[in-house]
Amino acid sequence: MGDHRTIEAEGIRLAYQVSGSLGAPPLVLLHALGEGAADWDGVVSAFARHWRVYALDLRGHGRSDWPGDYSLEAMRADVLGFLDALALDRVDLIGHSMGGIVAYLFAGQHPERVGRLVLEDVAAPLPRKRTVPARPEGELAYDWEMVLAIRRQIDDPDPTWLEQLSGITAETLVVGGGSRSHIPQDRVAELARRIRGGRSVTIPAGHLIHDAEPDAFMEAVLMFLRPAEAPGRNVR
Repeated sequence: MGDHRTIEAEGIRLAYQVSGSLGAPPLVLLHALGEGAADWDGVVSAFARHWRVYALDLRGHGRSDWPGDYSLEAMRADVLGFLDALALDRVDLIGHSMGGIVAYLFAGQHPERVGRLVLEDVAAPLPRKRTVPARPEGELAYDWEMVLAIRRQIDDPDPTWLEQLSGITAETLVVGGGSRSHIPQDRVAELARRIRGGRSVTIPAGHLIHDAEPDAFMEAVLMFLRPAEAPGRNVR
């Protein structure tokens, strides 16, 4: 959905899909580990009624470069390079799972570039038991070495990430998936608590909220981003 385009940012080719009117305010969508821009297809048309929507393939995913050099910090730098290359000064930013980590790392380091921030089923950066995932069979739409590198960071995050959450100045909504999600919801709540003025809402749909319950997800997000136009859900 949307126009498929590519742009080079600091030597990395980044693929993205763009939808919505040219004059509309910019909204950037960051996908989960192993997903891509197309993961947002079920909700992007609703966003495109209000925003110029940019859905990225992060490095190591889809049609973007697979450079062999992977970290969440590198993905954060790619987002900055992407915004600079397109002359997007200040954006609203939505990130799901891994994309949510990239989003809060970006918002913490570049607070002047983010107006509002939505984090979908993202845990606070606290250590967890390390596991080594098994590679799925067949051809993959992402670099398996990227998965291993990013999983190591998520399992054992840099302690400064937790400290940097307090530096986020963007209005922030954290959307949890409830007990059906494999993400510990107490850590999702902790993320909201650590961000100054962070709000939270639970949609009991599991980890893939925007896919499993797109209407409820859009209602909650629009209530937060455009409260005058989105009736209904109580976000607190």
